Amino acid sequence: MNTHPAILLVGHPNVGKSVLFHRLTGAYVNVSNYPGTTVEVTRATARFDASAELLDTPGVLALPSRSDDERATMRALLGEPVRCLVQVGDAKNLRRTLTLSALLVELGVPMVLALNMHDEAAARGVTVDIAELAEELGAPVLATVATGGEGIGHLITAIGQAKKPESLLHYDEEFERHIAAVATAITQHCPHPHLAARGLAILFLGGDSVVEDWLREQGGTAYPTLEALRQQARTASEGDLPTLLARERTEAADALAASVISRAVKSSPLLSQRIGQAVVHPLWGIPILLGVLFAVYEFVGVFGATTLVGLMEEGLFEGILNPAFTQFMEANVSLGWLRELLVGQYGLWTMGMTYALALILPIVSTFFIAFGVLEDSGYLPRLTVIANRLFAAIGLNGRAVLPMVLGLGCVTMATLTTRILHSPRERLITTFLLALAIPCSAQLGVVLGMLGGVSFTAVLIWALAMVGVLLLAGFLAAKLIPGRRIPLVTEMPPMRLPILGNVLKKTGGRLKWYLIEVIPLFLLGTFIMFALDKLGALPAIIEAGEPLVTGWLGLPKEASAAFVMGFLRRDFGATGLFAMAHDLSPIQAVVGMITITLFIPCFASLMMMVKEQGTKTAMAMVGMIVPFAFFIGGLFNLVLRAVW
Repeated sequence: MNTHPAILLVGHPNVGKSVLFHRLTGAYVNVSNYPGTTVEVTRATARFDASAELLDTPGVLALPSRSDDERATMRALLGEPVRCLVQVGDAKNLRRTLTLSALLVELGVPMVLALNMHDEAAARGVTVDIAELAEELGAPVLATVATGGEGIGHLITAIGQAKKPESLLHYDEEFERHIAAVATAITQHCPHPHLAARGLAILFLGGDSVVEDWLREQGGTAYPTLEALRQQARTASEGDLPTLLARERTEAADALAASVISRAVKSSPLLSQRIGQAVVHPLWGIPILLGVLFAVYEFVGVFGATTLVGLMEEGLFEGILNPAFTQFMEANVSLGWLRELLVGQYGLWTMGMTYALALILPIVSTFFIAFGVLEDSGYLPRLTVIANRLFAAIGLNGRAVLPMVLGLGCVTMATLTTRILHSPRERLITTFLLALAIPCSAQLGVVLGMLGGVSFTAVLIWALAMVGVLLLAGFLAAKLIPGRRIPLVTEMPPMRLPILGNVLKKTGGRLKWYLIEVIPLFLLGTFIMFALDKLGALPAIIEAGEPLVTGWLGLPKEASAAFVMGFLRRDFGATGLFAMAHDLSPIQAVVGMITITLFIPCFASLMMMVKEQGTKTAMAMVGMIVPFAFFIGGLFNLVLRAVW
């Protein structure tokens, strides 16, 4: 954590925090992964003050924290010395904004409230009395339009004049007594230098797990006293204590919002509103969804994974760079093993860097651009709403649709996008399903090319097998993995044209992460394959797999090599079987493609699984996927031989 006081941007999702962050810093991202979460907290130096650092925290639906986004924000509030808190709110939804404000002001730090998108509020006939709201809050309040840069100068001035706000409400006498008792204990045993004990007490009584952990760590032997005080409050309350506290905040926010808002006569809906309504319409929403998904797939899966990869791999690397580098190594490196380590079959350059830069980087780039466009347009939350009911059957909510679809382009990058899911349980289930039953675009092309040459029936059997396995595995995983399905709660921002500069900044920052963190994983994997080959383990693995391949799956023994190669890259395995097509019967072709699709994901995907889920969990997934793939393949071999 930083030791210098920081300015924290806090607010609900999709209220323009990131755009405001760009306006104030001119930078995109230096990523800090807070302990216990993979959610990104963005930091950069302020343009207006070289000594000030800004943090753009993840969007919070509410506090006390429940999701990983909210926990990351709470960790930032606890761990950073806060100079000023800038709450970014939606001027169109002041009631919701003030519900969060009612808790933030209890933290006792200097605060500014920036009501963003006030132009859209005005277009809807909503006017906020800024001066009255600032007086009620006891802190600066101003209107901004982050996308157009309006109000940024006033915001910078307000940050310099930030004051500790006044409480928006007082709870009833009994609540106040319990809050005061807990606050006194916090002050005595684990005082926080920046956050008020009263605010921490309210969060603790509301069941905030991050505050609980912090108090347990700071308070040591005194923590049981705090827990006893909380239990007394729960016993004395008539109902669920966190719910009662939240209800009082909501009622106070409603009352304040009603006093400062005026509404004009309702005008006809804006074009953006009509588009936003159409994309979630029961009739039109599905065709629009299919069109959007097809466009994303074409851009990422076809243009990125086929056209750009072809230009990079065949044109640049295989045509120019690899031959030149190989020739240079042969002329200047006398040690055979070193030369082979760099430019051999499993060379750090010819495999590791070629895979990372020629195969994956084009897909990564197009994916980040597509994701940025969906993010900025406001369509992403609507996509999750449309898919929510379908994904409920496998224990997920609608947010899981994006990783699943993008997995058809590249499972490696789709695994990365599971970060958008709120709970570790949802990310675990989605990662498992991606690794098991979602073929990447390159593999999918080989599968459809091979089975299409057999018959339409073969393609249909394969497709039904994949859908059936996906639903069955998802259903079982949802039953077996502890936890509950988190209902879909998402902000519905207005639809708008994406801002090119914003999309490009996000893409550039995410590509920087890729180059720094992911490339070493490719090089490590390549070195492992080189070592296994030199030790003679690879041929031994191929030979050991022959009885299973020829007996249970009913495939030629040469197919064993395809499964080993499939670990290096998913389409390699399918291509190995495709090369044997003239030696395979229709049943063998179907069984082979079903098995290779369900088989262990490629090495890049495995490394991403390790990064996102940890080595132990990733290895457990592999331990389940490999035997399951052969089990399903063998079952289809038996059934198809009996009926086909």
